[in-house]
Amino acid sequence: MRNVFAFANQKGGVAKTTTVCSLSAGLVRQGFRVLAIDADPQGNLSDSIGADNEEAYTLYEVLKENIKIEDAIQHTKSFDIIPANIVLAGFEQEASVGRESRFREVLKEESNITEKYDYILIDCPPSLGVITVNAFTAADYITIPTTPSTFSARGITQLFETYKRVKKYTNKDVIIDGILITRYSGRTNISRDVKELTEKLGEYIDAPVYETTIRNGVLVEDAQAEQMDIFEYCAAKNKRERDRAVANDYENFVKEFIEKERGN
Repeated sequence: MRNVFAFANQKGGVAKTTTVCSLSAGLVRQGFRVLAIDADPQGNLSDSIGADNEEAYTLYEVLKENIKIEDAIQHTKSFDIIPANIVLAGFEQEASVGRESRFREVLKEESNITEKYDYILIDCPPSLGVITVNAFTAADYITIPTTPSTFSARGITQLFETYKRVKKYTNKDVIIDGILITRYSGRTNISRDVKELTEKLGEYIDAPVYETTIRNGVLVEDAQAEQMDIFEYCAAKNKRERDRAVANDYENFVKEFIEKERGN
């Protein structure tokens, strides 16, 4: 079953964690079984939905072979999650050469977890280190959130080099699912110009760009402060349509994501 997606961009601030959170919640709203894995030592995904990443088991214990992956799964009101915290950063230093496949062993060899969920979404750290390489080695697909900025576009080419090495040495079957443009404003020339550049870059690396773009907005920060996904937050706060722009964008992305995967 090909249902493991790694969301990655070594540049921070591209709404990667927000995208994993919103997509996970949106897929659950559509009736799918979803497991999100927080693979970022910052633990932002865990914090954003109120998962316990202090007292409970985290991804670190799973990767260090201390516990079974099932024992680290938490059932939140938004979606199931394996949390992370700063301790996970230790895995970068502790992982020995040849441990690039540890994540894949956990997901696909030591358990049947991929059969229990329709989608498994991995929130990678904003780097191209050991954890991200592990995630790419475990993944069936890689999705790249990016902002309409020159630096973000440049970061995609760096990520592509890591992707090529993983595909050559540790996971020949992984493919880039697509590029999602976030924090987009169609009213600025720079956004439109860089969007066009990103689309050309996508053609070069054989990675389609999602038609849906995600606008910027304070709704995301407000929802995270309340430890809710954006859909739950909009419902709880009875947000008016004009205040739901980002949530509407993510609803459209969820639909496009589902349609795209059904076509694969």
